Amino acid sequence: MHKTKLFFFVLLIFQAVRTLAKSPTFAKDPRKLQFEADINRLFMYTGYNRLGKNADEADAEEIIDMAGKASVADQQKQVQENIHYQIINFCTAMDEILLPDVNGPQESQSSATPSRSGLSFAVGRNGPNANRPAVPETRPLKCTEVSQRLKDSIGYMLDVKPSQIPHKEAGQGLFLSGEADVGAVIAIYPGVVYSPVYYRYIPGYPRVNAQNTYLITRYDGTVINAQPWGYGGETRELWDGSTMQDMKPNTEVTGKGSDRFWKMLSKPLENSQIGSGGEILERRNPLALAHFANHPAKEMVPNVMVCPYDFPLSEKDMRAYIPNISFGNAEVNMRRFGSFWFRWGSRNSGTDVPVLKTLVLVATTALCDEEVLLNYRLSNSKRRPSWYTPVDEEEDRRRWS
Repeated sequence: MHKTKLFFFVLLIFQAVRTLAKSPTFAKDPRKLQFEADINRLFMYTGYNRLGKNADEADAEEIIDMAGKASVADQQKQVQENIHYQIINFCTAMDEILLPDVNGPQESQSSATPSRSGLSFAVGRNGPNANRPAVPETRPLKCTEVSQRLKDSIGYMLDVKPSQIPHKEAGQGLFLSGEADVGAVIAIYPGVVYSPVYYRYIPGYPRVNAQNTYLITRYDGTVINAQPWGYGGETRELWDGSTMQDMKPNTEVTGKGSDRFWKMLSKPLENSQIGSGGEILERRNPLALAHFANHPAKEMVPNVMVCPYDFPLSEKDMRAYIPNISFGNAEVNMRRFGSFWFRWGSRNSGTDVPVLKTLVLVATTALCDEEVLLNYRLSNSKRRPSWYTPVDEEEDRRRWS
């Protein structure tokens, strides 16, 4: 994509979103309308990306015009389709890298000693389990080899190394090696997914962020805890998310407690419902590193934004490359009233296909051999860390209003 075209496109998106933010209706429900503004941006970024490298100014203007006319529901659906299209391509590339023969029958590793999760060690299980799902055979490649081959296929890979943020609390940062276009899925946020009904099972509840800086929340209240995932692993295995990785937090912990909705709930519950025993996941996933992206320092700008992605669990051939598992019953339907969440309606209301609620990071500009920076949008209703410089104070306020 030509840099002049890209600059023109990003500028048009910036102007379109700014116009939306100044709308009189924006003040009525700031949180909802900030979500709509984000979906609007994602609609344009991912739509332009799907057009490919031959997209021009006329295409950009057409997409922006469509974004102004389409309903939020239609835009949201299109964003999901655009992201899913990229995830399909990613999974196809991973199959070509890891599976001995994509077109042939997959052999099972059931005759070999199966990989054991942290939970199996904790409860003292010995020997193979007859009910244990078979782990498909994969090529014996190291994580670094998988990453390099993925770069050869899609044009970029990710590295975790010391951040370039000029602050002593920056710690490790996420870096892109190679080139990625605007609207590309840069990383996936891994870990255990908690719907609001299971908040009290999050380790450390109610002050869940006191010792864990690898938590993120979607607009719908879904929380993803990436701490158990850590840096990933070196094999495809049955993963249950029960082992906490020893990762030094890269943010300063404040002493003012958590957001209001944590305070509205009571004591933590014993962690005893980790999904249905785990899922076979590819721990050598080169994109499952979104939790290492840092917030930009002053006078720096973010180059990615979060995007909710509902992975359809019917796509079983792709499941191993989605680095998440649900805590408890993922199909519980919840509705928010102020700071409270309640069970609502039937389990399958709204969709016939069960989904896994995840998050991905989408490029807001073309990236080339640089650190990945994400606007954290920390709540301005509580004390924020000394390293935090708001990218847009109004966006922070609307996000947590």
